[in-house]
Amino acid sequence: MEPEYYELENGIRLLHIPTQSPVAHLGVFINTGTRDEPEGQTGMAHFIEHMIFKGTERRKAFHILNRLESVGGELNAFTTKEYTCLYTSFLNTWYARAAELLSDIIFHSVFPEREMKKEKDIIIEEINSYKDTPSDLIYDEFEGALFAGHAMGRSILGKPENVKAFSRKQIMEFFGSNYCTDRMVICSVGGVSFKRFIHTIEKYFKESCRNQNGITRIPPIEYKAFSINENRRTYQSHSIIGNRAYARGDHKKFSFGLLNNILGGPGLNSRLNMMVREKHGYAYSVESFYYPYSDTGVWGIYLGTDNGTSEKATALVMKEMKKMRTEKLGSLQLSQAKKQYKGQIAIAFDSNINVMLSGGRSCMHDHRLLSVKNINEKIERITSSELLEVANEIFDPALLSSIIYKSI
Repeated sequence: MEPEYYELENGIRLLHIPTQSPVAHLGVFINTGTRDEPEGQTGMAHFIEHMIFKGTERRKAFHILNRLESVGGELNAFTTKEYTCLYTSFLNTWYARAAELLSDIIFHSVFPEREMKKEKDIIIEEINSYKDTPSDLIYDEFEGALFAGHAMGRSILGKPENVKAFSRKQIMEFFGSNYCTDRMVICSVGGVSFKRFIHTIEKYFKESCRNQNGITRIPPIEYKAFSINENRRTYQSHSIIGNRAYARGDHKKFSFGLLNNILGGPGLNSRLNMMVREKHGYAYSVESFYYPYSDTGVWGIYLGTDNGTSEKATALVMKEMKKMRTEKLGSLQLSQAKKQYKGQIAIAFDSNINVMLSGGRSCMHDHRLLSVKNINEKIERITSSELLEVANEIFDPALLSSIIYKSI
């Protein structure tokens, strides 16, 4: 079904994708994240994501958490570098209940001080737990070094000393400045008509007056390649080799997405998996990743290896990247790569909750959700010459950075 759009008088943008499924998904996306935090308040956006469920003007935490769970639904949230999302999954019968609950949480949360100490302790435990998982932590530290000295390099979880110092006044100031109606998108995927969806959302969300606080973000500072080596008491060595990459709005984004998929995407037939793991057995885990943001992007290759094979695995990775910089794909290779990439995208869009999350994010940043058909058309237009061009821009050895956790 085709997506349908609407905007409330207070500036909240709506996107609805009707389906035949009895299960619906409804999310509120707020265009604010870790990079929008004031200096010295690292982790504030994530802390608010936790605290927003701790009580409203008429509900305590128990009532918030029980409201959808009692009818088999789910309520969840997450924070990223650039946005925050609160979302629900439920039977279509409970659309109004889900919309009312999200509205109450977003517009009437009180952030009770009695809950703050407990939630601070939970988040600090989350930070410490993260430090015990080097295969996760290395991604965070890589981005921190890639954007050193800039807000994009901040950890989403924050620093323990900052989290401990958060006050209710700071929470209210950040919340008031960033949870503005002109920064909100509501995305729905479910078995209700567009008319009913509009009626339900207007009933619970139009009560908030239009409030605007235009978002201004400072682009990342100049990038300099780095090499970081750390000794860690782990069983495996963990490595990331990478670079900055294209932003969401860059026309080269789709070409690089295809290139990245060929190199080390989720398919077991990716070049890195076939060479590093299947042929030589040098790594238990090898993959490449690409995260486009509003004004920059992150790309990298992760390796989980034994100490004795780390250097050999890295050499193979560099060899494969050199091939992609110097050898054009043949027409058959390019055609097969496009088929695989389009198939993976189609499978991802076969999940309604993925469609809702992708739709809200796209509507927030790009104002429209690209359909699978639109994406396929963009992929079909990619040429071997374009892949060679982006490979030479992003895989340039002089621009590659690395971070290595060597096991001891």
